[in-house]
Amino acid sequence: MSENRKPLLGFVGKPPGGTALGNSGKTHCPLCMGLFKAPRLLPCLHTVCTTCLEQLEPFSVVDIRGGDSDTSSEGSIFQELKPPSLQPQIGILCPVCDAQVDLPMGGVKALTIDHLAMNDVMLESLRGEGQGLVCDLCSDRKVEKRCQTCKANLCHFCCQAHRRQKKTTYHTMVDLKDLKGYSRLGKPILCPAHPAEELRLFCELCDRPVCRDCVVGEHRGHPYDFTSNVIHKHGDSVRELLRGTQPHVEALEEALAQIRGTNTALQKRVEAVAADVRTFSEGYIKAIEEHRDKLLKQLEDIRVQKENSLQLQKAQLEQLLADMRTGVEFTEHLLTSGSDLEILITKGVVVERLTKLNKVEYSTHPGVNDKICFSPQQKAGRCHGYEVYGAINTKEVDPAKCVLQGEDLHRAREKQTASFTLLCKDSAGESMGRGGDSVQVAVVPKDKKDSPVRTLVQDNKDGSYYISYTPKEPGIYTVLVCIKEQHVQGSPFTVTVRKRHRPHPGVFHCCTFCSSGGQKTARCACGGTMPGGYLGCGHGHKGHPGRPHWSCCGKVTEKSECTWTGGQSAPRSLLRTVAL
Repeated sequence: MSENRKPLLGFVGKPPGGTALGNSGKTHCPLCMGLFKAPRLLPCLHTVCTTCLEQLEPFSVVDIRGGDSDTSSEGSIFQELKPPSLQPQIGILCPVCDAQVDLPMGGVKALTIDHLAMNDVMLESLRGEGQGLVCDLCSDRKVEKRCQTCKANLCHFCCQAHRRQKKTTYHTMVDLKDLKGYSRLGKPILCPAHPAEELRLFCELCDRPVCRDCVVGEHRGHPYDFTSNVIHKHGDSVRELLRGTQPHVEALEEALAQIRGTNTALQKRVEAVAADVRTFSEGYIKAIEEHRDKLLKQLEDIRVQKENSLQLQKAQLEQLLADMRTGVEFTEHLLTSGSDLEILITKGVVVERLTKLNKVEYSTHPGVNDKICFSPQQKAGRCHGYEVYGAINTKEVDPAKCVLQGEDLHRAREKQTASFTLLCKDSAGESMGRGGDSVQVAVVPKDKKDSPVRTLVQDNKDGSYYISYTPKEPGIYTVLVCIKEQHVQGSPFTVTVRKRHRPHPGVFHCCTFCSSGGQKTARCACGGTMPGGYLGCGHGHKGHPGRPHWSCCGKVTEKSECTWTGGQSAPRSLLRTVAL
């Protein structure tokens, strides 16, 4: 790796113009509140000191994933995967977000080291005149200089010894005060398996940084390349994942804004209803006072119930937003301030966390509404012998409880208006007693789904709705009745539309002789005749059905559809009868 190459992600040694970056990095532990000491990166992208994590109380969970854990770590980089088995897993809770952290086999010290946080701590210490920094060689004395070649902080004694050694005589030494304007002072990151070697290569097969000894040992034959050559591909994949996460932050912020707006509307609505209740109760000073108090308590219970629901949803969304922001802020900080190697080391944890966050489902709409109204004309029983009125209504129509009624539910005639009634009820099966619900009705021919029939919905203002439509052609129709975009009970259902009812052109008579006034040429569709040259039917004669019937088709049912198919050429004497 070339030390003088141009940084890929904006990693700079010293900002232009000599100005130092602000203290935007995370430098203090959320538990001990002090500067990080051996910071470890948790799967939820929160960073905590190693000693602080070791003080947390662990718990046991059952891990059925086998040797492969969701928690990536440097200590487990070179461990082989074990076959899946049912084994106990030790875990802790993140002290920031309470997320479960499954510890790897090596415990807390096997978690990923947050090198980015270590760099920020070093910069923070430099801005404080080097307080807290100790010599990297003797680990005892206060740091005075830094070897730019070895990337090591040295005390005065070790600095002199460094200059006396032949291999390090010509190394560049810089005073700490001259490093305050720098934004990166990272140390070389050494291989956990070969501590004498620096991680400069990346194994594509194992998807992890390796050293020179690794590629000739455990990773022999694996495709690898310098970290400077693969950072473009892996950095772009992390950026793409970040771009998919950022819109969720905006959506969550908008959802929380709606929650706050709904909560405000709920408060205003509650106050307005309470005012109505108090105004109405003034006319019944003695008897109504108790009733008024009951109404206000009921209203308060509704407010508490709805507000608790909103607060619960708000807390859930806020926690998810905090998790999203943590992921976005850490990833942005990693991509803008971390070195190539630091990105590659933490890439697995970041990708896993952002992927998990992107899969979380949430609703961007408030879980409750502000539908509360006061009905002053509604009877509320008797209070101290007085008839009292007024009730708080929070009823909402339940589509599954609504009922469809009417003779035309499953049959209709072409070009004739068919109708039925929708009775709206709440979840308890009680009538709504009011109108105003959004009722959607669609009547669609089976063979012409793109040509629905025009429907009319009439609100009766009592919880019932009169629905009518006029089909144009016979056939099978599908009727869909929905409230709040949900089907009511029995919907959808089919309606058989028959041809238009054919009225009888003849007369409903006892016989042709009587209805025609004794005309010999008058005929009847029953086929009966009389002697003496009469072409129609008569009582007791041949062919008479023995009961009243229609002269046009012979049907004996008065209220029936005519089945005569004689056409225009039929003898007019069949139809020309006289009702006496």
